Amino acid sequence: MAVVVITLAEVTYLLARLPKTSVKAKDRAILVDTSVVMDGRIVAVAKTGFIGGTLVIPRSVIGELQFLADNADPDKRARARFGLDVVKELQDMDGVSVELLQDGSRTEHGVDERLLELAKQHNAVVCTIDYNLNKVAAVEGIQVLNINELAQSLRMAHLPGDRMRLDVVQKGNDAHQGVAYLTDGTMVVIEQASTLIGQAVEIEIIRSLQTAAGKMMFARRVTLPQTSAKQPEQRQNAPRSRKAAETRESRPAKQTPQSQAPRRQDDRQKQQTQAPQQASQPNKGNGGRPRSPFTPPRSRQKRVDHEANLVSMIDHQQ
Repeated sequence: MAVVVITLAEVTYLLARLPKTSVKAKDRAILVDTSVVMDGRIVAVAKTGFIGGTLVIPRSVIGELQFLADNADPDKRARARFGLDVVKELQDMDGVSVELLQDGSRTEHGVDERLLELAKQHNAVVCTIDYNLNKVAAVEGIQVLNINELAQSLRMAHLPGDRMRLDVVQKGNDAHQGVAYLTDGTMVVIEQASTLIGQAVEIEIIRSLQTAAGKMMFARRVTLPQTSAKQPEQRQNAPRSRKAAETRESRPAKQTPQSQAPRRQDDRQKQQTQAPQQASQPNKGNGGRPRSPFTPPRSRQKRVDHEANLVSMIDHQQ
């Protein structure tokens, strides 16, 4: 009797572990695509308990992984082997229900077409990150779980470098920090804002921190210039005005006929005043005696003396 019970238990266990030819899931069945298995992020989602159904892995998906694992491309081969490891990890994970659906290792129309047929047949959901398969499933009215859309929805709403205006409500842990909050309750720690409690300040996000308790952001104040918009224009025009003034000063003034007449009279008066002064000044080349205005120049005087000496020498010879 004991032997019969043990035999029945072993047969039941083997039947439970063998691949199913039809989906036996009592809750929602989720058909897993090849792209999701090779991506690997489904393991982290399954650990959190947000799957909400039974993961059904068709045999055609395993066959495609095996085909890619034997491929000559080293990149595809490594990703396919990683996908097989992900399937094994999902099967060994506690709290996650995984079924293998025996639908054939190869398909004539491709794995994507087989997944759509199985989803219609068993009223299941398709889990994929393939963009084209996602669009086709949406057209045919099949619900799709996209890991990329899930990651996009969990992404930080504000990234480093974003600017915003927030109200500082309290002090932070450090003496110089101020604390503000976003509309969703996210805490924003602002540097050098402890004295601005109750005021709205312009900030710039420095970094974001995601923890098990929630997300937190660190920011710094943005000091906006208080100068008006006209000042930059004045600064740009200032060098031009300086250069214009310098060129005006260095440029000689235009002389009109009316302004030239007084200047000519002044020149005549200067010449009349300078003539007596030059006549009264002593002549250094004439022994300090004043030179008369009728005194010939020095070169002419030398010629006259030379001629006089020649005349006297001729007279002595006669």
